[in-house]
Amino acid sequence: MAGLLTGVLMLTAACASGDQPADGTPDPTPRPLASVVIVEPAAEAQDVPASTSITFTAEESRETTVALVDSAGGAVEGGLTADGASWLPAGALEYGETYTTTVTATGEDDRPVTATSTFTTMAKPDQQVRISSFLGDGQVVGVGMPLIVKFGRDIPEEYRDDVQRRMTVTATPAQEGAWHWVSPTEVRYRPREFWQADSTVSYRVQAGGLPLGDGWYGRADLTVDVKIGAALIMTVENETKQMVVTKDGEKVRTIPVSLGKKSTPSSSGTMVVIEKLRETVFDTYDELGPDEGYRTDIEYAQRLTWGGEFIHAAPWSEGQQGSVNVSHGCVNVSMADGAWLFEHTRIGDPVQVKGTERKLQNGNGWTDWNLSWEEYVKGSALPVESGTSPSADT
Repeated sequence: MAGLLTGVLMLTAACASGDQPADGTPDPTPRPLASVVIVEPAAEAQDVPASTSITFTAEESRETTVALVDSAGGAVEGGLTADGASWLPAGALEYGETYTTTVTATGEDDRPVTATSTFTTMAKPDQQVRISSFLGDGQVVGVGMPLIVKFGRDIPEEYRDDVQRRMTVTATPAQEGAWHWVSPTEVRYRPREFWQADSTVSYRVQAGGLPLGDGWYGRADLTVDVKIGAALIMTVENETKQMVVTKDGEKVRTIPVSLGKKSTPSSSGTMVVIEKLRETVFDTYDELGPDEGYRTDIEYAQRLTWGGEFIHAAPWSEGQQGSVNVSHGCVNVSMADGAWLFEHTRIGDPVQVKGTERKLQNGNGWTDWNLSWEEYVKGSALPVESGTSPSADT
């Protein structure tokens, strides 16, 4: 992407041109098999983004290593990218600093060849984009929780592939997954299936100093470590007016429910718990008007959609729960069941509602699981290879 000066620097242990010296005698020193070329940053490049990687080509190399040092000789940590064609520092480089990189390629003949390039990073930019995570370090979430990264301004479509190359997910155990752009300012990640219970997940956005279009650059790198809890899944059947709660595959509770009446049906689809409110007030007068609107104190509320569908305790409908739908679209449960659910659920626990008159609208909540896998990967800015399994080993 724009922002890097390009060029080529190549160095091998070659002798004079030709296969033998000028006097015609055979050259007793064989040429090394490997060769290496530094593509970016170019030698003596100036104003290099602090996010730069070291891009190179290595021919006939069985092993390639990269070293990067600052002007004081201090080593910079980093590692090769998955394709082996570049090396990425562990964090954004310092602004206005001079660095020297050395790439060494070793062929089957065990003879190393090197290429060296010195470059200087740009001054700290005035226009920086804040990058944030919905989840915080150490948080424990449900098996349906998408990883959510937000940007402080729109990321132009032509820059999203660059951003996504700097976004990594490490899951233990390994699980296939993909990023999906839901808007110009938000990208999410979900595995192909629900997260495995008790997984550990770490995700990183190495966008500090990364060009993000129109003279804007990423403000800083972002790293978040989270824990996946038990596989608590709530399945609601309109036909039976029952919620079945399973934990790690075992049924732990069956709860009578009352869903939305015909004029205000509940949404059918796969949702997740977005937020939990021990006590709140539902006020719909502005939305529904004086005839249908209401203002009611609510306990044990768990949000499922941005449009206002919750699981919540509804003592006024306990007589209809399990038999008749009377709500305005929420999943009504008893006070006792509402308290039990509130105690046992986490943000990100999946809720599957089936058989109602209305389908869940994608985007009305964290509806990542309402998309098929084939639909989900279309939201990636990079091709998604089947079987991609980020793990502690990648």
